[in-house]
Amino acid sequence: MYGWIWRKLPFGLAGKLIGSVLLASATVALLWYVVFPWAEPLLPFDDVQVTQDAEVPGGPAGGEDSGVTGEEPPGDDHDLPYDTEQNNTPPPSPNR
Repeated sequence: MYGWIWRKLPFGLAGKLIGSVLLASATVALLWYVVFPWAEPLLPFDDVQVTQDAEVPGGPAGGEDSGVTGEEPPGDDHDLPYDTEQNNTPPPSPNR
């Protein structure tokens, strides 16, 4: 298909290069301004489904007895086994 288009473009090499750039630009503009806006409502990008327990409006998900307290679990102090101040630090040795 691209070979057929290249052969049909007029005015030698310069005209073919300019014509192919114009065709590519027209295709991108057609997609950007016509096809994508038409297809956007059909795509589920904005279909966010967040649910909440009906018994506790505004409360944590799962209700009062779900064990969700908002507190950190005991013993979980979030220590990372590597340095976050420098990039590309080697991992700790296994015999540590």
